[in-house]
Amino acid sequence: MNCRTLLAGLLAVLFIILLVPVLAVSVLIQFRTPILFFSRVYFGWVWPIVGFRITVEGREHLSPGRQCVFMANHQSFIDGPLMFWAIPGPLRVILKKGILRLPVIGLCMRFVGFVPVDRKRLRGGIRSVDRAAELMARRGYSFLIFPEGTRTRDGRFQSFKRGGFFLALRSGVPIVPASIRGTYRLMPRGSFRIGSGPVHVRFYPPVSVQSFTINTLPALVERVRRTIASDLEPEENPS
Repeated sequence: MNCRTLLAGLLAVLFIILLVPVLAVSVLIQFRTPILFFSRVYFGWVWPIVGFRITVEGREHLSPGRQCVFMANHQSFIDGPLMFWAIPGPLRVILKKGILRLPVIGLCMRFVGFVPVDRKRLRGGIRSVDRAAELMARRGYSFLIFPEGTRTRDGRFQSFKRGGFFLALRSGVPIVPASIRGTYRLMPRGSFRIGSGPVHVRFYPPVSVQSFTINTLPALVERVRRTIASDLEPEENPS
């Protein structure tokens, strides 16, 4: 274990410790914003300490007052906190059920409205889309989805699952594609060792779903996938 990995582990423990009183106050006053605000500030403080040099392009395509479904490629465990920090506004995430078992963090995710998906159940994805659509209609949330469904094992761009696209069609909100480069090198799947280096996030113009239907969904999937792939390295997107 290198010093950077040890430092990142200590910062993660500190995050959980500091999150406990924030969660307690948020639950007491039934207000979700303190958890979200604290998490974004903490992540922004941590990145340079652990050696992540983050560049974000396309911020002009982000509007806190506009509901969207954000979709990005998934290279590393880092991607979720990174995108949550980079995207302004009332953002929530659809994520695998197991993450909600994390101590303290899982409780916070449930309280603020993150939506778990149980990929082992046939209707797990449908229930998640239904729940996310309800929250979008009732509370005005945007959602972040990694349409590959899981982190890449070899650094290569994977095929897309369609749940997030059904959510966008059902809600009638645009999709904002985003590409992530660099996080696989810093912390690949299956490794707890953390490296340092550049990370690049690029947001693209929103893709309207108004002209698409269930029958033309494959064309929408391909358009978003091609957009995200356009900023990836050749070895990340061999297709």
